[in-house]
Order: sequence, then structure tokens, then C-alpha cells
Amino acid sequence: MADRQAHGDGQVGWPAHLWIVRHGQSAGNVARDRAEASGAPLIELGHRDADVPLSGLGREQSEALAAWVAGLPADRRPTVFLSSPYVRAQQTCRIVAEAIGAGDDIVVDERLREKEFGVLDRYTRHGILEHFPDLAAQRKLVGKFYFRPPGGESWCDVVLRLRSVSSDLQRNYARERVFVVGHQVIVNCFRFLLERMDEATILAIDSQGDVPNCAITDYRDAGPGRGLQLVDTNVVYPLEKAGSPVTRAADTPAGAR
Repeated sequence: MADRQAHGDGQVGWPAHLWIVRHGQSAGNVARDRAEASGAPLIELGHRDADVPLSGLGREQSEALAAWVAGLPADRRPTVFLSSPYVRAQQTCRIVAEAIGAGDDIVVDERLREKEFGVLDRYTRHGILEHFPDLAAQRKLVGKFYFRPPGGESWCDVVLRLRSVSSDLQRNYARERVFVVGHQVIVNCFRFLLERMDEATILAIDSQGDVPNCAITDYRDAGPGRGLQLVDTNVVYPLEKAGSPVTRAADTPAGAR
């Protein structure tokens, strides 16, 4: 993507460093695994998806990530924190930000929210096939990148809102070191945008497995006119260093991810 003129001090371009992180394991991830294993049609949760908190393990993972960030040299630590409004993402982001004294500086951005699943929310794969066979057939025909369940979003819809986020990164956070906490689809759709992928490429990456909880996708500014360049993906070294289990459970509404 071409660099854009920044406001304020007139800086131009991308953040110097961009980390995009999936939230720690949530109580919803645990409930989903239990429902899938038992063949249940619905994932049993006591909260709406936006209010699902981290699990105990998710907090441990977030604390391991926070310790790694706090261990970075001061001139390499994040200067800006952006978070999805969903509780599990905000909790992850706050744990990391507080580790470097920036807990009050988190910017919550609704464009970083989880993909909306509409009528398929909380249904397992088995439940979707049982209760929505026509939608399951349509998704198979159209493909997950373009399929939009009634009341929900396609991956393309998520990409559309992230295009405006990427513009804001250039306009408002040029030269900053930005730490973003979102969800699995947010990580993959950012990759689609920033690495200029096509549908087949991002779906091939997605098919390789779920993004680990608290895994880091790392970009750095390559210089004027070159944009952000990928450094690494799905980095779980901070968790491994702390001895925290690495989990790769899909997000709660598994059927239409």
C-alpha cells in the first residue's frame, strides 16, 4: 500500500513496528472444544460472545506475553496499544500494557472486533449441518472468504473495516510502535491486506491451522515507498519461554469461521 500523508506533525508512512496478536485462550474456546468433542449442536456460554472473558490459562498466556514485552529494551517497546472491544481481547491487551505502565493508554476500536456470525453464532459444525443445511451448502459453494451468514459478516466484510484501520495506522501512528490485540480472523485479514494476498493464498494459510492464542504476527516498516514488511508469524516464543501451554483452539462460533 502506498504511504499516506500524516496529520499533525506531518509525518508520513507506516508505524515503525506493528505487532498483531490474537487474544489469550478464552472461556469460549474451552466451551467450544467441549461442545465439539461431545457432538453437541450448541456451544454453552453464560455470556454473549463480546463479553466472554479469558480463561485461567488465557490469563497465564497473556502474562507470559506481557513479561516478554516488558523485557524488550525501552526503545523497542510498544508506544500505542489498540484493542478489539471484546472482553477477552481487552483483558489480554491490558495485561500487556500494564506490564510497561501503559494500562490507561489503550485505544479500543470496534473495527477490530470478532467476525460477526449472525444466525450461526454459537452453533458447532454439527449444529450447523443439522439446523442450517442450506447455509452449510451455500458456504461450501461460495467459499468461506465470500460467504455471509444472515445477520453476519464474510471475511470480505472484515477486510473492508480493516482497510480503514490500516489507513488510520498511516495517518495517526506513523513511526510509532503499535501493538494490536484482536481475533483469529482479524490476524488473517490483516495479513491479507498488508501482504497483498489473494483469496487462495490466505485460505491456504488458514487451512494450515488456527492462529495460536497470544501468538504474534510481526511487521516492520521497510522504508519510504516499501510499506510494512513481514518479519514473522504465529510467534509463540514468549509463551514457550515462560512455560505456558500453547493453545490453538478456533474462535467460539466454529462453524463459519
